[in-house]
Amino acid sequence: MPDLKIPFNYTPRNYQLPLFRAMDSGIKRAFCVWHRRAGKDKSLINLCVKKMLEQKGVYYYFFPTYSQGKKILWDGIDGSGFRFIDHFPPQIIDNKNNQEMKIKLINGSVFQVVGTDRFDSVRGTNPIGCVFSEYAYQNPQAWDVVRPILNENGGWAVFNTTPNGENHAFDLYQAAKDSPDWFCEILTVNDTKRDDGSPVITTQAIERERLEGMAKEMIQQEYYCSFEASNYGSYYGEQMERVAQEQRICKMPYELGIKVDTYWDIGLDDSTAIWFVQQFGKEIRLIDYHEECEQPLPHYLNVLKDKGYAYGTHYFPHDTRKRAWDSGRSAEDTLREYGLRNYDILPSSDLLAGIDQVRNILQFCIFDSEKCKQGIRCLKGYQKEYDELKQVFKMRPLHNWASHGADSFRYLASNIKTNIVKLKKKKYMFRPRSSLINA
Repeated sequence: MPDLKIPFNYTPRNYQLPLFRAMDSGIKRAFCVWHRRAGKDKSLINLCVKKMLEQKGVYYYFFPTYSQGKKILWDGIDGSGFRFIDHFPPQIIDNKNNQEMKIKLINGSVFQVVGTDRFDSVRGTNPIGCVFSEYAYQNPQAWDVVRPILNENGGWAVFNTTPNGENHAFDLYQAAKDSPDWFCEILTVNDTKRDDGSPVITTQAIERERLEGMAKEMIQQEYYCSFEASNYGSYYGEQMERVAQEQRICKMPYELGIKVDTYWDIGLDDSTAIWFVQQFGKEIRLIDYHEECEQPLPHYLNVLKDKGYAYGTHYFPHDTRKRAWDSGRSAEDTLREYGLRNYDILPSSDLLAGIDQVRNILQFCIFDSEKCKQGIRCLKGYQKEYDELKQVFKMRPLHNWASHGADSFRYLASNIKTNIVKLKKKKYMFRPRSSLINA
């Protein structure tokens, strides 16, 4: 195919070229914080095509959800009417599977769009190239699964995102910007120009967004790549910042002699989340957290057994009596069949009232920094759903990767029996005990 030009129907703009040059130079990790409409996915799908022709292998393109991947990339069309997926020239395609959003090239390379709401689907596979699109909105467990694979096989990963507060994407950006092994850059609207020198996003366009109701925090986040609006739209951002400031994310050992209660959110076709908690005086100690996708009940019972804790009560959500888990039976029937006796099913409770209860009890919570890492991410990432059309937050949570961990914690907050005499916040200050080692 001597006349075939790669990239196909795409010419990188000047500000996009440093990424391509870095990846051509042998860099294996890249983090690109590019503003809205800077051409993130346009650039990276073309990078994938190029890499797939250079080296036979499996390549994954991750989105926050499977449906987003289908809408944005697989079915997506750019401003000129060109389909993103058509950057794969027909001459190099062996077959295309629309149902699985998978393309196989004539050289044997495979490309697939994956949602990190189903990240377990790639466990045990062997990709050599991965793109994480809008990583700030993804389940970071997907990277935890893929990273050791790429480390072992010498594969590459590129992350693109606009910020979403100081969450897991911010943490990775902080590590990347100081590492000689990473290509890392932030591009705001002040940094990007078209080939004719005109701005990609004009100040007039941003002003129009503001006049139409876009909040200044969102403008700073989306167009000026600010990580600082960390509490904007977050339910527990302010409280979790205080938890961190007061050094209540630390090494929290399991105390013998105190029963461990668990709080569950059951995911039948997505994640099941479990918090492990001990109470000691005024302290609510979150000593462990577990989350997995699409596993049967016996798997989670083995998880409980393997932890080796002495358990008190296992608390399940109100719909456990109705929702099917295995073979069409209710989850409660399954619990009984597999011998779990010390459990309780919580009554239904008001969602917004439960969110307020979480805010109230977080001042008494201490989290193990390692075992609860994903659960902490969920509490930080739990946020209101944003209405793009009306430019306002809706009065309901966004259902995303953080929902299950946040929901199971809400059940904890709605139920936990404390001997806490509510103190005025200005008088309450957590002081780590000598047995705690700060992380």
